Amino acid sequence: MNARPALTQNDYSPLTPPGLGAWSPALSVSVVVPAHGGPHLEFTLAALAAQTYPDHLMEVLVVDDGSEPPIALPEIRPVNTRLVRPETGWGISNAVNAGARAADGELIQRLDSDMVACREHIEALARWHHVTDYLVTIGMKRFVEVPPLTAEDVFRAGHLGELFDLDNARPSSTEATIAKTDGLRKSRNPYHVCTGPTFALPREVFHAVGGLDPTVLRGEDTEFAYRLAMHGVVFIPDLQAQAVHLGLPAQHRDRERAVRAVEPYLAHRVPLRRDLRKDRGRRWLVPYVEIVLDVTDTSEQVVRQAVAAALDGRLQDVVVTLVGPWSRLRDDQRTGLGDPCFELRLMRDLFAHDDRIRLIDEASPTPAPTPFRYRGPVDVPLHKATLERMIESVQEDLTGVLIVDLPDGRTARLERTSALARAELLGSPGDDVDDVIETTHGVRHAAPDRYWPAPKPDPVTIPPAPAPAPASEESTLLGRLRSALRAN
Repeated sequence: MNARPALTQNDYSPLTPPGLGAWSPALSVSVVVPAHGGPHLEFTLAALAAQTYPDHLMEVLVVDDGSEPPIALPEIRPVNTRLVRPETGWGISNAVNAGARAADGELIQRLDSDMVACREHIEALARWHHVTDYLVTIGMKRFVEVPPLTAEDVFRAGHLGELFDLDNARPSSTEATIAKTDGLRKSRNPYHVCTGPTFALPREVFHAVGGLDPTVLRGEDTEFAYRLAMHGVVFIPDLQAQAVHLGLPAQHRDRERAVRAVEPYLAHRVPLRRDLRKDRGRRWLVPYVEIVLDVTDTSEQVVRQAVAAALDGRLQDVVVTLVGPWSRLRDDQRTGLGDPCFELRLMRDLFAHDDRIRLIDEASPTPAPTPFRYRGPVDVPLHKATLERMIESVQEDLTGVLIVDLPDGRTARLERTSALARAELLGSPGDDVDDVIETTHGVRHAAPDRYWPAPKPDPVTIPPAPAPAPASEESTLLGRLRSALRAN
């Protein structure tokens, strides 16, 4: 495998995978197949038994997700096939995680138990991982009606067109997105198309992001793919990794209700879905921005002002992280007004019960799964418009870091989590993170005027005209008449 190349955003054009059938694979693959009942499992396994990927480098783990009666493996199956029964839990996410924990392969290949993959499917997805190791490869699928066929038919077929009416198959909606975005090279959010039934990734990456979340009962694949994006991976669809899905998925039968069922899970966990977070005043499981302020040797009054400004901006989908030596504070001894940690203790007691504020000793390398992080001087409070405008700027061209050069020579910065994570994957100890991000996502400098706009001057107030002095008798018509009479 070559060294990790510094790919720009999701443009994998510099990578050249080996041609199908013209190379010698070296990485072992564990194909994880979650199954509940598995009415079509025999076809899935027959197709896997006919793969071009070497038998000695491939194992298949069928994970029985509480089937009644329990699954029995069919006669036609890959040489290295195992049955896994999770000891606890249920659902697709739990089953996939159980399979991944039991896997021996260097790559994890997820495949649904109602899929029939072409002979080259595993090879097509695995070949990219022989080039570099921070990729997620995605297979294609089309939906077909199940014709009369046997596992023997599937095993012997040279290509999918011999078994299924592909001309009348229903394409996946992701194929249009892939085509429209130059194979995801120009996609702003390529994780959107990594929706489950067939994808492959390094086992280390699978475990690094925590696997699938069993508490996400709908949209679990999208939520997992989002966390992969926050880990800095590159998503690659391979059009030669073809497969069919036997029967239409449930959401095609009642799409409106299926979409509504997914929304709560994605709204809380995928902050980039701004369309799902339109309710004002709401709090979400994963915030949109982490605001990191270093409060070491800073007075409580300055920190209080900074926190108030951070929580009172136009963009309120935030969490505030106060970095300081909080571990110095001990509660097993009496303290008085002369405590050398008085200010620090005061701040801890002040913010301890606000769940929008976190107190940590050192900031993490990335704020994943939160997609953005702001870092700036604690004594330069955020303007109401600061975060909103900074995000608008970086979203124009998916810039990795926006650095605002403050008048006193200091800086404030907005960092994109996926760019930070990519730099973590590619960099070496001692490397300047911004130098790496400049290559992969870009670093932009800007003046502060747009992000800390000057206060608008008060409207010019024209003082009211002074009240006229009481008119003298001579100045009135009656007075003038009286004066004339006296003169006569």
